[in-house]
Order: sequence, then C-alpha cells, then structure tokens
Amino acid sequence: MFFGEIKQVIVIRTDIKMGKGKLAVQVAHAAVEAVFRCMESERCREWLEVWRKSSQKKIVVKVESLSKLLELKDRAEELSIPYALITDAGLTQLPPGTVTGLGLGPAPSALLDSITGSLPLL
Repeated sequence: MFFGEIKQVIVIRTDIKMGKGKLAVQVAHAAVEAVFRCMESERCREWLEVWRKSSQKKIVVKVESLSKLLELKDRAEELSIPYALITDAGLTQLPPGTVTGLGLGPAPSALLDSITGSLPLL
C-alpha cells in the first residue's frame, strides 16, 4: 500500500534549559521510544517498514511550553499515531519527571504535518 513519504517528528520543549548534550540525548530517547511504540502498533508496522527502507527521515521541531507539547500528544492520540512522551529521570540537569519531548511516528508526512507542520525547526 502506498502511504506517500513517511517520516518521524521529534518535538522538544525550549522553555526548559538543557545543555546541547542533554538536548541530543532527549531527541534520541524520543526517536527510539517512538519507533518501539510503532513496532507495537498494527497500524504503524507498514509505515515503519517503508520508513526503515527509505531515508528514515527525521524532523526536529520546537515548542515553548509543556501545554503545547501535550496538545500535540493529544492530537496524535486522536489520529492514532504512535507517540512517545519523554520524561527525564532527573539524574543530571533537570528535576525527575520533567517532560522534555515528544516522538511522533514514523507515520505518513501528511498526517504528521497536520499536527506539527506549523512548528519551527529546532
């Protein structure tokens, strides 16, 4: 079945202070955990296979608040897009339980763009 382009979108909060290394790790956590969630979803398995065999496109965008991040999560749930909400363990720079990011997909670009298409790149 043809889905068009498949990509993954990682959304990171910019209202919390993270060093570059911490930011990179949070992006990685979101990307990996979202793929694991996708593997668990019957709907997403075909998307994952197409994405894996192509360029594995990933886009990283930003939001300025937890509330905006949670709105995006809710929209992903409405569209049945697998997602991973990332919370920090609190071992280094952030308090335990701080929500840092959101991994979406892999999923069809058109679906993800309906959620994150207006967000600026990180």
